[in-house]
Amino acid sequence: MVNVRVLLVDDDALVRAGLRMILSAVGDLQVVGEADDGARAVAAVRAHRPDVVLMDIRMPEMDGIAATAALRRLDAPPKVIVLTTFQADEQVMSALRAGADGFLLKDTPPAEIVNAVRLVASGDAMLSPSVTRTLLSHFGDAKATERRRAAAQRLSTLTDRERQVAVAVASGASNAQVGTSLFLSEATVKAHVSRLFTKLDVANRVQIAIVVHDADQS
Repeated sequence: MVNVRVLLVDDDALVRAGLRMILSAVGDLQVVGEADDGARAVAAVRAHRPDVVLMDIRMPEMDGIAATAALRRLDAPPKVIVLTTFQADEQVMSALRAGADGFLLKDTPPAEIVNAVRLVASGDAMLSPSVTRTLLSHFGDAKATERRRAAAQRLSTLTDRERQVAVAVASGASNAQVGTSLFLSEATVKAHVSRLFTKLDVANRVQIAIVVHDADQS
């Protein structure tokens, strides 16, 4: 069994202890380290080379948004799941734009936390379609028009099939579900998703969803 290496980042020692207990109870997940601040998280990632980082958003020195952006700049960045108290949180949206692969509420049931870590480690979808739509549609700002124009321009570089895959991924569908809906093999979907990362200049599936959402805003 291949272990998924996990790093815990939270300024609350009790939260880290709880997460360690949850993740250590299953055989395929291994907690390889902890950090109590975003700045120390970057050093811990370099030291422990985790596959997935569970990252608190609110920390006193460097918050989870800045830390996520810093991790994305590493040569081999880990997957990042941000932890939050509120689902419709503007800081969650900022973290996702910075490169986080998904988010979890701090009161998420243990089994769902384990499943989320596994899904993100595998590179598949994590956010449910309903949560994705709720979060993406909840916030707007003065830069929305600029983002819409930029997103539409990025989508214009795609082929018709790539655009179909992008829209399906943005709905929260897994590779298998995308393949079923578009009559493609899962391997072909993975190849399309890989090209989308390059052509849209994004880090993960969540950022594909953000580009599609921004382009579709009226």
